[in-house]
Amino acid sequence: MTAHVRIAPWADGDLDLLRRKNEPEMTKYLGGPESEEKLLARHERYLNLSGPGVGQMFSVALLPEGEKVGSVGYWEKVWQDEWVYETGWGVLPEYQGRGIAAAAAISLVETLRPVRKHQWLHAFPSVEHLASNAICRKAGFSFVAECEFEYPKGTVKPSNDWRFDLG
Repeated sequence: MTAHVRIAPWADGDLDLLRRKNEPEMTKYLGGPESEEKLLARHERYLNLSGPGVGQMFSVALLPEGEKVGSVGYWEKVWQDEWVYETGWGVLPEYQGRGIAAAAAISLVETLRPVRKHQWLHAFPSVEHLASNAICRKAGFSFVAECEFEYPKGTVKPSNDWRFDLG
């Protein structure tokens, strides 16, 4: 499944990809499009995540062409009094429905598994975001429970807690 994508650490040249992902269709469950100022700040955060074991963003390229079609990443957080990793992804609309996001999530797991810093990788898609919940299933995450999750900051919404055992 992972043979048709490659993930690569987020780079300066990925700002255009971030802008392409900042459309209403892509941000519907994430609080809507961000201003250019917020987008530039997000790009800087992506570039400056600390790296393996702490957090990292990746671009997702379609193989064999290498065209960048999305992103996937992880970061540390405390969830229910335990340090875990959280993950998120996004694939441009014209490439959705091809298994790319699930393949990217599996590639992320394969990259993260050898680190062995935290046991769990969680994803928290909105209960309404059927595609992201399906990606969790396809990528091998286990459903934990419905929960209240805050994202963006100040917005709490019903979400599903999915987790992957990295141990």
